[in-house]
Amino acid sequence: MSVADRESTSPQRPAGEVDGAGPPAAAAPTEVSLKRYLRYFLRLGAVGWGGPIAVVGYMQRDLVERQRWISERDFLNGVAIAQILPGPLAAQVAMWVGYLKRGALGALAVAAAFIAPSFLFVMAVAGFYVHYSGLPLLISMFEGIMPVVMGIMTLTCYKLLRFTDGRDRRAWAISAVVFAVSVATDSEPIYLILGAGVLMIFVDARPSAGWWRQPLRRAPRLEESVSRTPGLAAPVLGLGGLAAGGKLVSLGLFFLKAGAVTFGFGLAILPVLKSGALDHYHWVTSGQFFDAVAIGLATPGPAVISATFIGYLVAGPVGAILATVAVFTPVYLAIVIPGRWFVRIRDNRQVKAFVLGATAATAGALLGVVIGLVRDLQLHGLRTEIGFGVMAVVTVVLLLRFKKLNELYLIVAAGGFGILTIR
Repeated sequence: MSVADRESTSPQRPAGEVDGAGPPAAAAPTEVSLKRYLRYFLRLGAVGWGGPIAVVGYMQRDLVERQRWISERDFLNGVAIAQILPGPLAAQVAMWVGYLKRGALGALAVAAAFIAPSFLFVMAVAGFYVHYSGLPLLISMFEGIMPVVMGIMTLTCYKLLRFTDGRDRRAWAISAVVFAVSVATDSEPIYLILGAGVLMIFVDARPSAGWWRQPLRRAPRLEESVSRTPGLAAPVLGLGGLAAGGKLVSLGLFFLKAGAVTFGFGLAILPVLKSGALDHYHWVTSGQFFDAVAIGLATPGPAVISATFIGYLVAGPVGAILATVAVFTPVYLAIVIPGRWFVRIRDNRQVKAFVLGATAATAGALLGVVIGLVRDLQLHGLRTEIGFGVMAVVTVVLLLRFKKLNELYLIVAAGGFGILTIR
């Protein structure tokens, strides 16, 4: 079942509407310049609030239904690919649209336009954060934000579990096992996520010999796909050029891995980020990790932009650029190299089984992150613990009660409350 089937992808247009009503429905998509595509995605990246489902809904409404720049079939193929491959949903679909328009260079240009507004915002906030990190006012503001972020993450876990597991008891069992392992070991082992996908292939869709050959015969040869993508090497070359020092090498490789093994929505990257940036490399503290999540949630566009904030904390502006390029490179490569082949195998039983297992494991790991972060905060005093818990619960209740409530409003309000209660 597609994302469009599971959730509404036609939300009401928010303030700062991306595009006006387009021309009447046409028989075929309207040919427009790449420049107009870039202008659209630049604007969408600046005002695209509401999470990945909402942002993909804006694309479908504007590009398919109103402007008629892309056919419904081509667009839904992009949504299907995004559900199969790891990476943030909205960014994947945006890259797919750019790829259909102008190949690999189009995908790269659209990705840059879509990501640029949130990237620049996070860079500015990170610079301010690092410079004034010792101010009591800033500390109190982020302390107020922490429980709201926890509430948002908890609700995200709930939604991701419902979305991925549904009524499948096997998927729920995988989520439960990975959650238990994450809590017990205080880590989010990537091998469990990938292993869960492989396990579901053998449990639910044991492949026959040569199962992959038939769709591959009908698809373009892989080397042909690579040869037709002149922009393919741009992110990789940029990554290699930036990773000139030891810490930068570790940073680049880590975020490459994070982008390659993230299944689910944007916040599904958090288990991998916590496992590496917090637990293994100790680049950030628990409080800084919370703050990175808060910045990602308060920013339009893909939630994985938290990687930019962490990169800045580790190695300044160069680290922010490197982390951003690295985390989106696997997504880009997956779109421009095997993208059209994945369209042909999107209904393959083995592919569906792997995605089910991997996303179920990711959901369990994300819930483990929530527990682990609360434990790492080491709250002291009954009043502090009760206050933290009450704010987190209120956040969940408000978001469940008011479906269209923007998470940004809650984060801003919590930050203001933290300032008012400064110690």
